[in-house]
Amino acid sequence: MAKQAQKITLSPSRDIPFDRLRLSAANVRRVRPDEGIANLADDIARRGLLHNLNVRPILDAEGQETGDYEVPAGGRRFRALELLVKSRRLAKDAPIPCGVRAANDAILAEDDSLAENAQRVNLHPLDQFRGMQALVDKEQAIEDIAAHFFVTPAVVRQRLKLASVSPTLLDIYGEDRMSLELLMAFTVASDEERQLQVWEMIADAHDPSPSWVRRKLTENSVRVSDKRVRFVALDAYVEVGGSVVRDLFEIDHGGWLTDVGLLDRLVAAKLEAESLRIGAEGWKWVDAAEEHIFNAGRGLRMLAGDEVAMTEEEEKRAAELEAEGEALSEEWSDADDVPDEIHARLEAIDAEISRLNDRPVIYDPAEIAIAGAFVSIDPEGRLRVERGFVKPEDEPKAEPAEGEEAGAEVPGDDGAVERADASPSTSGQAAAKPDEEETGLKPLSERLVSDLTAWRTLALQDAFAQSPDTAYVAVLHAFVLSCFYGCSRESCLQTSVQSVGFSNAPAGLRDCAPGQAIAARIDAWRARLPKSDKDVWDWLLDLGDEDRASLFAHCASLSVNAQAEIVKGYDGRVSAHGIARRLAHSHILARAVGLDVIEAGWRPTADGYLSSVPKPRILADVSEARGENFAGMIDHLKKGDMAREAERLLEDAGWLPEPLRTPELEQPAVADTRVEAPNAPANDDSDGELPAFLAEEGDDEVGDPDAIAAE
Repeated sequence: MAKQAQKITLSPSRDIPFDRLRLSAANVRRVRPDEGIANLADDIARRGLLHNLNVRPILDAEGQETGDYEVPAGGRRFRALELLVKSRRLAKDAPIPCGVRAANDAILAEDDSLAENAQRVNLHPLDQFRGMQALVDKEQAIEDIAAHFFVTPAVVRQRLKLASVSPTLLDIYGEDRMSLELLMAFTVASDEERQLQVWEMIADAHDPSPSWVRRKLTENSVRVSDKRVRFVALDAYVEVGGSVVRDLFEIDHGGWLTDVGLLDRLVAAKLEAESLRIGAEGWKWVDAAEEHIFNAGRGLRMLAGDEVAMTEEEEKRAAELEAEGEALSEEWSDADDVPDEIHARLEAIDAEISRLNDRPVIYDPAEIAIAGAFVSIDPEGRLRVERGFVKPEDEPKAEPAEGEEAGAEVPGDDGAVERADASPSTSGQAAAKPDEEETGLKPLSERLVSDLTAWRTLALQDAFAQSPDTAYVAVLHAFVLSCFYGCSRESCLQTSVQSVGFSNAPAGLRDCAPGQAIAARIDAWRARLPKSDKDVWDWLLDLGDEDRASLFAHCASLSVNAQAEIVKGYDGRVSAHGIARRLAHSHILARAVGLDVIEAGWRPTADGYLSSVPKPRILADVSEARGENFAGMIDHLKKGDMAREAERLLEDAGWLPEPLRTPELEQPAVADTRVEAPNAPANDDSDGELPAFLAEEGDDEVGDPDAIAAE
């Protein structure tokens, strides 16, 4: 009959007074042994000792027990108890539950100490999430949980947010089939069904991207930082039932608004209300839109109003703010770490100074009645109101000259037929002078006046050509009139700046970095220019050379056109050949000014570029910028997902599509010494070829248009 295996015997437990315990030299924890002891002491004070100390009797020289015990395992608990005794929160002879081993036990003390730490298995994060959720379910306050576990309330909220993810995804995470970073990404949406849909898209991916998951779960949402949200105010959106989701694990700038339709309705209602308020000032029309096209007032005359001067109180306040700002800047200029409150105060000072300097403008009521205003939202979410634009058809009609019928057609100074009521000075008939009337002399005939002034024109042109300084000012004068005074006729030069009006202007063009810089420059010059176009000539003569050159460059810049307009064949306005020549010269100009489109702020975003090209083009672009391995990471995605993921891959790659690149100068080609065949036909069409990016892409690139639209 086989012997039954001997059953193990566990070490007995006893309560031993604390003052009879000694920390053993056999305790293996030597590196930072006091780390977290204060928190552990507080926890023991709250809940008691959860685990017994492991102790052994201390023997004297004769091998007899002394009544004291060493603690080889449980050193942190011993130090925490020791701290409680020192702080008089625990009696020095308080009984401590201990598991007692024999002094001569076969298991070494060092073995126990090492095993206690090495055999420990940390709590799985998922169990921690669910544990905290269980405490909340039993009505424990988040702040109390944070205090009990020595973390911040924000950390507890993060754990609870993780616990709220779909149970299916939590089980997948518990099985180590999903990383913690990926699980964190799923917390940006509370819709469990949508979470599972996104997981199905990436379940088989080699290395699924958390950022892709976040974008996918928020693709039908609007960021709180969006200018529309700032315009209507987040509180107003929430007050009428709008919901906001937050990412507790990433900087989300306030989260995302999930009800885009509600937001759009709030924006439209507020814009309409603001339009009515602006229209009540007496303007003939108010054009309100979330965003106007670039240079919306192109071709319209802008009224020159009178700016309201600062009051003495306002001037005093502005001086006080400037002094305070200078003092703070000087005080903290050399500091490595400037407090947040100092930054906030400096920003508040700048904002108040800006409000004081932004003076209201008073217009003539008669001019208000024929003019209008553009109302929109600026990039910061503020209401943008641009007042005082007069449409050509609303310009007041001048009284006809004596002897002319209202509305009669007369030849203009450029040969075009004009209305007599447009301007009496355009008539070829010179008005009779008083002395001619007295002497009975008839005025010179129109034909003779035309002949004489033609001769004078040539003489003036010749003298003009011999005075470069005057020519420069005269051209600048014509440029300024056309750029800032609309239909002004105060120049005899038949030259002007034809400001570019973009065909099919893309959304956001006005608010891009170059667009904002141009708008700021226009506003700065408009503030300096005289109110009347009749005073511009004298103003330019008094202007310094440097300012004059800057103004000339600004006006000329508005005529630069490097857009590849959409044309089919030749429509009488612009041809493919003309566009090709225009673009070729734009490259010369770009090299001359050192154009850097990346530095100017362009990025290959999904909305601005990638969503507008087919999948093969996206993959080719990523391959060119980052390499084929990166393209292979996204080649399995659907079109929308591929565009958003490609945006992330191309964000800092410094890559540009071909239409935005400035070609390098070609090296001189080696002379071809071959003799051309005598009957070879001339290639007359070569000059009219479009650049590669304007030519139609081949079928192998574009593919089936219907298939692309369905992606």
